[in-house]
Amino acid sequence: MNIQIISVGKLKEKYLKLGIEEYAKRLSSYAKMDLVEVADEKAPENLSDADMEIVKKKEGERILAKISADTYVIALAIDGKMKSSEQLASDLESLMTYGKSKIAFVIGGSLGLHEEVLKRSDEKLSFGKMTLPHQLMKLVLIEQIYRAFRIIRNEPYHK
Repeated sequence: MNIQIISVGKLKEKYLKLGIEEYAKRLSSYAKMDLVEVADEKAPENLSDADMEIVKKKEGERILAKISADTYVIALAIDGKMKSSEQLASDLESLMTYGKSKIAFVIGGSLGLHEEVLKRSDEKLSFGKMTLPHQLMKLVLIEQIYRAFRIIRNEPYHK
């Protein structure tokens, strides 16, 4: 299985980089992991709705350019479906069983994902109603993907 995590913005925090590197290393025995960062659009703090749409559109175009036509896309979004770790594992296992060998998880920038990215997505996944920094979300996501593979293989994991 080939898994991409496509995220907006360059990860700068060393502690997050170390955590992500650790889980990417652990995941390497289960799947090919590709961490893709696309540039975030520079924008001032106070944007109009129209300016926010332009920023999301530009970031969305960069994201979509990284997704191949045969990739199953899971967008992280607050209004997505919430799942348990076991359910995520079951869903990933089903995707593998039915021939989906390329899966991309997409994490938007600080303004979220553009509607074109959401339209391209096969499903939306939520980690809850709370807003988390997108850099931290990458670490949480990769840990959950690792946990899912441990569950799929009936290997011990922290419950």
